[in-house]
Amino acid sequence: MHSWVVITTWGQPCSRNCVVKSLPDASPPNASPSKPVEVNLLDNKPLLGIGLKIASVTIFVGMSTLIKAAEGIPLGQLIFFRSFFAMLAILLYAGCRGQLPGVLYTRHGFGHFWRGTIGVAAMSLSFLALTILPLPEAIAINYASPLIAVILSWLILHEVVRLYRWSAVFIGLIGVLIIIWPRMTLFTAGHVGQNEAIGAMAALAGAAMAAVAMLLVRRLVQTERTTTIVIYFSLASSVIALVSLPFGWATPTWPQLAMLIGAGVFGGVAQILLTQSYRHAPMSTIAPFEYTSMLLGLAIGYVIFGDIPTYEMLLGSLIVMGAGGYIIYREHQLAIEPHKVNAPQQQ
Repeated sequence: MHSWVVITTWGQPCSRNCVVKSLPDASPPNASPSKPVEVNLLDNKPLLGIGLKIASVTIFVGMSTLIKAAEGIPLGQLIFFRSFFAMLAILLYAGCRGQLPGVLYTRHGFGHFWRGTIGVAAMSLSFLALTILPLPEAIAINYASPLIAVILSWLILHEVVRLYRWSAVFIGLIGVLIIIWPRMTLFTAGHVGQNEAIGAMAALAGAAMAAVAMLLVRRLVQTERTTTIVIYFSLASSVIALVSLPFGWATPTWPQLAMLIGAGVFGGVAQILLTQSYRHAPMSTIAPFEYTSMLLGLAIGYVIFGDIPTYEMLLGSLIVMGAGGYIIYREHQLAIEPHKVNAPQQQ
């Protein structure tokens, strides 16, 4: 038999095989989109969740590339463009799904407030680290986030994290360190300057904040539409970023403006995919696939900037891919085991 736990209030623990009430991505035919609607169930489709996570990571890497290339733009201005123009993609998505009239309807305003606040803090710290540290160092330190996310999902959401998943997370992290270690100028230089120390602390704090944001999103998807979650985050980020306007914004060149707008649109699309991934799989399952951004970063560095991968990069990449592939294999095996148990026996 399957064991089901019904969740009827926001924020309650969710087990691996739970059934959680959630607002659907499309309004029912006879329901007003601005009022409560009948709810659907959170899916337990780990492979779909993993696929959406990888897609979101891919687009986020493109966004980060554009942000890094827009050199000379103040941090607050970067956050504003990333957040404001992300709403274009979000509103287009909402319109295509018939959710535009009710996109701001929510039953958990405080949940969106905390998700927005934590998310803006994570974004600000990550962007700050990118502007101070070399890209490899910033990426490596940020990879503490999936590990923190798995721990938080186990401690707070009470998600089942089995030994194989713990192992995959740690092995994946080791692979990332193998890739990055030859380029860890923050440590090999023998000393840490003031700016580098600020960048390292910002990256670590941003990774922790991002892990908390993952947890908050996982809770919000139990009762809220994807578009509602993402639009509130973009609104909060845009408003908070405007506070930096009196402190001086730069006048971007046309190429910089194109990169800033593109980064915003990319961020909106990636945020939708990321939020959807939490609807289909536990956070502890999809979090380790954040490591795939390292592989994409290696490819972009080689194709665009002419960076030739080292043996350490290739070895670490294989370890990361192996760890992720093992999670996919184990999730597939766990998904088919109930069907084998319940299958009729041959007489």
